Amino acid sequence: MMRLAANFNPGKPNLRTPEAAPALSPDTLSISQQKTVQSALQFVVTLGVCPYLMPGVGVPLRCRTEFGAIVQDVVCLDAPPHATRRLYSSCRVLLNVARHPSLGSLVFCRHFGDIAAGLCQLGFCPTKRKPLKPEEEVLTEEERMLSREALRDILDQVYQPLAVRELLILQGGPPQSCTDEKTHVRCRAPAWLRRLCGQLLSERLMRPSGVQAVVRGILEGAGAGAAGGSDAEAAAADWKKCDLIAKILASCPQQSLSPEDYYRDICPQILDLFHFQDKLTARQFQRVATSTFITMSREHPQLASKYLLQPVLAPLHRCLNTAEIPESDMVPGIILVTEEELTTCIEDVFKVYVVGNEPVTVLVDSLLPVLGVLFSLYCFTKQSVSHIRSLCQEILLWILGKLERKKAIASLKGFAGLDKSVSSLHSLCQFRAASRGGIMVTIKEAICDEDEDEALYQKVSSEQCQVEHLGDLLAHCQECGLAGDFFIFCLKELTHVAMENEAELKTKPFSSKSLLELEQHQTLVERQEQKLLVLQLLAVLCERMSEQIFTNITQVVDFVAATLQRACASLAHQAESTVESQTLSMSMGLVAVMLGGAVQLKSSGFAVLKQLLPLLEKVSEVYPDPVIQELAVDLHITISTHGAFSTEAVSVAAQSTLNKKDPEGEIEEQQQASHESYTDESHLQQQQSHEKSKQTGLKSDAPLIPQEVSEPRTTTNQKSGSVTTDQLQEILLSAYDPQIPTRAAALRSLSCWIERRETKVLEMQEKLLKIFLENLEHEDTFVYLSAIQGVALLSDAYPEKILLGLLAQYDSDEDKHTPETRMKVGEVLMRTVRALGDMVSKYREPLIHTFLRGARDPDSAHRASSLSNLGELCQRLGFLLGSVVHEVTACLIAVAKTDREVQVRRAAIHVIVLLLRGLSQKATEVLRDVLKDLYHLLKHVVRLEPDDVAKLHAQLALEELDEIMRNFLFPPQKLEKKIVVLP
Repeated sequence: MMRLAANFNPGKPNLRTPEAAPALSPDTLSISQQKTVQSALQFVVTLGVCPYLMPGVGVPLRCRTEFGAIVQDVVCLDAPPHATRRLYSSCRVLLNVARHPSLGSLVFCRHFGDIAAGLCQLGFCPTKRKPLKPEEEVLTEEERMLSREALRDILDQVYQPLAVRELLILQGGPPQSCTDEKTHVRCRAPAWLRRLCGQLLSERLMRPSGVQAVVRGILEGAGAGAAGGSDAEAAAADWKKCDLIAKILASCPQQSLSPEDYYRDICPQILDLFHFQDKLTARQFQRVATSTFITMSREHPQLASKYLLQPVLAPLHRCLNTAEIPESDMVPGIILVTEEELTTCIEDVFKVYVVGNEPVTVLVDSLLPVLGVLFSLYCFTKQSVSHIRSLCQEILLWILGKLERKKAIASLKGFAGLDKSVSSLHSLCQFRAASRGGIMVTIKEAICDEDEDEALYQKVSSEQCQVEHLGDLLAHCQECGLAGDFFIFCLKELTHVAMENEAELKTKPFSSKSLLELEQHQTLVERQEQKLLVLQLLAVLCERMSEQIFTNITQVVDFVAATLQRACASLAHQAESTVESQTLSMSMGLVAVMLGGAVQLKSSGFAVLKQLLPLLEKVSEVYPDPVIQELAVDLHITISTHGAFSTEAVSVAAQSTLNKKDPEGEIEEQQQASHESYTDESHLQQQQSHEKSKQTGLKSDAPLIPQEVSEPRTTTNQKSGSVTTDQLQEILLSAYDPQIPTRAAALRSLSCWIERRETKVLEMQEKLLKIFLENLEHEDTFVYLSAIQGVALLSDAYPEKILLGLLAQYDSDEDKHTPETRMKVGEVLMRTVRALGDMVSKYREPLIHTFLRGARDPDSAHRASSLSNLGELCQRLGFLLGSVVHEVTACLIAVAKTDREVQVRRAAIHVIVLLLRGLSQKATEVLRDVLKDLYHLLKHVVRLEPDDVAKLHAQLALEELDEIMRNFLFPPQKLEKKIVVLP
């Protein structure tokens, strides 16, 4: 026993047990005691405070409850002691009770507004002008002073949003009887009370965290609650209330010495409103902060720029090339802008500019100097995954859309490197990935002599990437016309470069050159660099922009003018080429098309076209080709007469440009006017796209494409069977044309006719299939994508005859078909599955077996393609998966865990995402037996998968699964009533 007692070592007590909990204070009230105290307090306030408030002060009893109206009627105000003395005694007693820690919260939580109203009346209500005798005074001056001090004390003690809300209620003039106590005539609060509440509210605002208190006080009064509450979204949607708060915060109170002092104290608190973590509260505060930001910028632009915009944009200004970096920060590798600072800066700018969406002058002007840094940051985020990429893109698109067109073009020139005067990232600064997924700005490492070649390569690669990212950015600016204007600017810049006298680079050594010769050589090198940059820009724009880059006739005319100017410049330098000749013919053909009726020209349109008259006259004088000279003269005459006189040459040029082979040589008048306008505009856009390609020499010198080939969709309103044998034979011959545009357009025409179920076309299904399959192996993207579309449409029309053959070709060895061809067939199968829809269930077995076999193919690209097709198929099958779901799941688990290629593992996880997304609420039934295995697989990928993209797919799948299970376990409550008819 002694040994047991000696070895006894009890564990530490569990502090979560009731026995180990700390003892309560002796003053702590139980729930029943709190109810008793609240009843007593309500009794005192109802009988001792509310009946003695003046009309317009506080909320009257009559408007609260029916019992309050009865109490208001039975209270006798004339009986001694005086009503003011009774009010004073009641307030002093309540204040004394509130000093107790256990009772203070009960007093102020429910009755703070009534006590504050009583103290306002006791301490600040003006007395009669005629001085009273001492024996006639109800309250002494000392008692009034005590009431004032007590009011300020309780305002400092209570929760500040509560104080703000109650002061607003007092100031707002609640309903109160002002003549007859039994009537319901409402009157405003007295003037002295409104002034007093305004002064007290201003004092609350000027205190530390006063802005937050005012915002919470107003929004919580709208039902938002202290932490957001259930009505927080409704409060956030109340823009009028948020704008009202913004006007209050933007107005300088009388207590402040000057607007600058007020802004200096308030602006940091306004910026803090952007950074709340709670989502519901953050939505309200950010809306208020954004509205305040805009209101202050509109009313006091200089102060807003100094105390709001400069602090927000400070991290970006710090790394500008015009900024002076302190010597202490010039150490290589030192962090100039931290990850948190840069992320906060971009998020705040997005909230103010994009969410606020008010192009106030001071806001736009303040953002202009840092646009170069923003674009450099956007380019850096495009290199990897970053959560601020979309923010940077939205900010850039917003500012480019709000700027004047000249300033927007100037900014784009700076982005492209054509204008060195535009502010950009400091040469010593660089962006680097931070530890928590963000981006920071650091000082570059010093470059050694051995690393100069690597540094030059990095510089050239960075400039090329910036041009490509600029093309991506401009792809979003086509609708507003900015992309078209910048493309025309690049064409004019190319013309300007072509007109310059190009001197040959001398091979004279630098050591023997004078200073002037070195400067001339440097200038020549810079011009060469600018010319190459303009050519690179045009190449990127031609590749990235669609045929809808031009949005109005003015841009088309500017495009033609730039082309004519460049042709004249080439003739002046005796540098005529085949490309220039075809470009000139195409541009003049565009003018002929517009004059021929493709666009309904009005007087304003002809006024724009008259800009071409001097250029056409010059072309007619200097161009050596007589056909071009004659066409230029005829176009000049047609434009000058506003189309009243048009020669046959103009019509022939328009017809040859559109190549509209109508049997009668006339435009089909049977079509509707709106359809005809759409057809001609689409032709015009297509010719513009071909012209852009020819500007940079990216396309071969292909002949113009027939209309039936280039735009088969323009006759979709014709009846089936309208395709003639001659047209069909011509298209079939064009499908073997060596020119890529002609061949691709022919394949598009055949696809369109198959989609329209043309009888003569469908009778040649085997020949069409052979044509499409042969073109699948073509190396040009335009051709094989057109072939893919045609095979998919043909498979949709005759799946029994074609689908099995495609599966055999897809499942064949590499000896029979190249991997590229098998991948293209896989794309055909995916489109076919989508087109078949619910009918795909008939071919479930061969499709699934082919894709499962493909998941074990030696080629990793083919495995990824098979898995992608498998996901598309499973998404369509739904309940029809049946027992195959076990085979599919086993395949996905094996691939996701064991495959060495990251692309294949990504595809396997993506199949699960598609499966869950397609099945939605049916997943609990269809995947009932394998749902647990899929869940374990996704958790395994999230924990152990080294690839971030695969982890992201797994996380998306887990979110889909979480949403499915939540809806399954907690289905939404539907208020519906079922009516059953009894037999």
